[in-house]
Amino acid sequence: MNDALDMDALLRSALTPVEPSEALSDRLERRLSGLTDAAVGELADWELSAMRDPRNWGRPVAAIVVGGAAAGALVLVRARQQHRRRPDAGLTALGNGIRGVASDIRKRVG
Repeated sequence: MNDALDMDALLRSALTPVEPSEALSDRLERRLSGLTDAAVGELADWELSAMRDPRNWGRPVAAIVVGGAAAGALVLVRARQQHRRRPDAGLTALGNGIRGVASDIRKRVG
């Protein structure tokens, strides 16, 4: 019985959540912002007349997929950072993250 308690305590201590460092979060945010910038730049150079040929669809589609995934991950990273600062924010932090990323993209596009 004592071994089971020791095993339970060991598992509990091994499976405690670990918060990533602030530097890791900042690096991740910079890289996701860079990917979003690259996707926005690729889409800004997109010529609609060239889209008649399906062979030209690869780069814009890849830019949309990569940029969308990076923007979505950036929203989650920013919401998590805001939630750490104010734990009672919840969905408000997610909404603010979406608004922040959307305004950043609007600034970069036009």
